[in-house]
Amino acid sequence: MKIFSAQQMRMADEATMVSAKITSLELMERAATQIFNLIHSRLQGSPIMIHVFCGIGNNGGDGLVVSRLLLEHGYNVKTYIVNFSDNRSKEFLSNYDRLKEIAKDWPMQLKCKEDFPQLKREDMVIDAIFGIGLNRPLVSWVVSLIKHLNTSRCFMFSIDIPSGLYSDKAPDDPEGVIFANVTVTFQLPKLVFFLPETGMYTEDLQVIDIGLDRNFLMQTPGVGILINKNEVLPLYRPRHKYSHKGTYGHCVIIGGSYGKMGSVVLATKAALRTGTGLVTAYIPECGYEVLQTSVPEAMVIADSDDELEEITLDFKPSAIGIGVGLGTDEKTIKAFGEFLKENESPLVIDADGINILAKKPEFLEKLPKKTILTPHPKELERLIGEWKDDYDKIKKTKAFSKQHDCIIVVKGANSIAVHEDQLYVNNTGNPGMATAGSGDVLTGMITSLLSQGYDSLHAAVFGVYLHGSAGDIAIQETSFEGLIASDIISHIGAAFIELFKTPTIEEQQEK
Repeated sequence: MKIFSAQQMRMADEATMVSAKITSLELMERAATQIFNLIHSRLQGSPIMIHVFCGIGNNGGDGLVVSRLLLEHGYNVKTYIVNFSDNRSKEFLSNYDRLKEIAKDWPMQLKCKEDFPQLKREDMVIDAIFGIGLNRPLVSWVVSLIKHLNTSRCFMFSIDIPSGLYSDKAPDDPEGVIFANVTVTFQLPKLVFFLPETGMYTEDLQVIDIGLDRNFLMQTPGVGILINKNEVLPLYRPRHKYSHKGTYGHCVIIGGSYGKMGSVVLATKAALRTGTGLVTAYIPECGYEVLQTSVPEAMVIADSDDELEEITLDFKPSAIGIGVGLGTDEKTIKAFGEFLKENESPLVIDADGINILAKKPEFLEKLPKKTILTPHPKELERLIGEWKDDYDKIKKTKAFSKQHDCIIVVKGANSIAVHEDQLYVNNTGNPGMATAGSGDVLTGMITSLLSQGYDSLHAAVFGVYLHGSAGDIAIQETSFEGLIASDIISHIGAAFIELFKTPTIEEQQEK
């Protein structure tokens, strides 16, 4: 599923009005009707009090239509106009007049703190104050209104985007944004819902189809792609009957140092579980017995005693994952640089491998094209420098990817694979995966896919998806708190099976 920017959504609206020969008012009615249908399907005529807070632009216009439709279907509704400016869109004014025609009580005008209504916790709030077009700081009393709504603890339902959020930068006041239980956005998701600083304001994201022009949607590339089962299933490479272990590649996991051998154990096990034919672990001597005992399916090459001082292979692996538990001893850094000079295999670099690149930026010139880097936030900061917000982080990551022709997996709640200007936003995974060794597992999985012949971008995208999916399956047995990295490995097979499961009727209805 594509991810659109605010500007692209405006262009999609305009293209739809032209192709369908409808007015903006008719398009607003169509969109708001879909929102009403969703609310009505959930409330089923419940007698709860619904408070609809409308801005004075088109997002407010959507709110006015929803308010009118709720009243027409017998719901208890109070409507409020948030008067933060004298400017009103014509669509807002038209729907304001239509609402007044049927409402027993006209909408209440809010102009200052003294106008704020008292809310009960069992009430519902529909937030239609600002949409994705917000581009200026909020006046102080509107910020206070948003804080008032948040402290009410009502069920919060935001139209398009939680009010107070920009679509292209972090909010001015982190507390001046609606914390929405549900956000309904139109047609396609937006990046704002998947970045740490802004995604936190939406608990449940619903994307509703409002019939925007299909040709425009198909032909416009978007700013990214939201990765779900439909996107990754075509990437899957089925195994054929007359194959053998050599068919599925030989990957090497290079890493480990005294006290950090567990990282290599996890990455090696994950590589095997993800389907590579052969795995060799290249480690210091101190980890030899650990690896041979923990992963009997793997082969082991041992270097010096406590850390790697030389990295030489007498064969060409299908893919190499390097960096997990590696350490940053001077001898190891030198060995890493010499390895990069000689290496011709596709690479996945993680952990201390990334830290070494940050210390020795001249090593970046030696990376094979489409090398995959998998940093956590602090490792990414060492690599690209500090950022002012998540949007700046993405901008700098794109620039780094272009400059060095590499793929960067920005790990997080929604891990994002960045390749030049395109973003691939993962939609699997859960908070339980914020645990030691989870990243080592991901490195092993991506390296495994790379060794099986997946191209670098597909290996990164598919690996991140499977990693999150395995974690999602695992927590059904472990809980968030009880999940450890080994549980993710244990459920990689189930994640592959999940790709081909047909959803039950209940699952389809829930979706």
